[in-house]
Amino acid sequence: MIVTVTPNPSIDRTLALGAPLTRGAVHRVTSAISEPGGKGVNVARALMLAGLDVIAVLPASDDDPMLTALRTAGVSFECVPVSGVVRTNLAITESDGTTTKLNEPGAHLDAAALDALTQTVLSHAENASWVVLSGSLPPGVPDAWYADVVARLASAPCQVAVDTSERPLDALAAGFGTAAPDVIKPNAEELAGLVGASPEELERAAAQGDPGPVVAAANRLIERGAKTVLVTLGAAGAILVDPSGSWMAAPPPIAPRSTVGAGDSSLAGYVRAAVGGAEPPRRLQMAVAYGSAAAALPGSALPAPSQIDLNAVRAYAITPSSPVSTRP
Repeated sequence: MIVTVTPNPSIDRTLALGAPLTRGAVHRVTSAISEPGGKGVNVARALMLAGLDVIAVLPASDDDPMLTALRTAGVSFECVPVSGVVRTNLAITESDGTTTKLNEPGAHLDAAALDALTQTVLSHAENASWVVLSGSLPPGVPDAWYADVVARLASAPCQVAVDTSERPLDALAAGFGTAAPDVIKPNAEELAGLVGASPEELERAAAQGDPGPVVAAANRLIERGAKTVLVTLGAAGAILVDPSGSWMAAPPPIAPRSTVGAGDSSLAGYVRAAVGGAEPPRRLQMAVAYGSAAAALPGSALPAPSQIDLNAVRAYAITPSSPVSTRP
């Protein structure tokens, strides 16, 4: 069993444009897609398509359209009842794959709902191989909630992955010394923020084939207690760093259609490979194959195994070749 946790789920609505987005202009939409979303839900959808036993845990009212969408998609879930309405996130995609996102804050979770969500996660973790905690936190949830849940899962038999950003990610990293998840999945901007580096420097180096700055930044998190750092780098691929080494993988050439859910798909690929007993390079290879396949699909569609071209991705061992500079 794999458990995904989405504290701030969403209905993801994607509008496709045939021309570049222009602020203040009137645009004709070429297609519109609505799908159940939120980062953990996306991970669950991808793993479900791969035939894995997965359940999505999320807060929503019993009659929320989100639950209807999950049933339609065939995703198993456990809902923690709340009074608010699941948010709708809007993504606008252009013909070259450029994606503009407009995300609502989400429904407020009071103390009782948050406690129920926490207890549901802990209960499912007792029978899980992985627990994946993903996404932003809705209003009412303390920034340190992910860090607190990871600490409480330390004695559980499962492995834990976390994919979040901004203040919840900062709070998680602050607790690495006492309780770190088995995997964190920052992008270049999020990694740079954690170590005081320049995201532009990390992205530029990776795009030029120099993984050194990213590896150096990730190793700083390893030194602080992180176990494994999976850094997604968009078109440059991804880098995986753990105490035993570091690896890089680049995606095959694709025609990008939408980046919505691509990072979630990468994490799903990593977990799928890990559940199968794969070594780190193979996990990274699967992560990049999944991420690139998702970017080639419309809206927030997630790839099925038949759409994964694992042989088109090569993962190779690397060592830092360039230092990472920090901001003053």
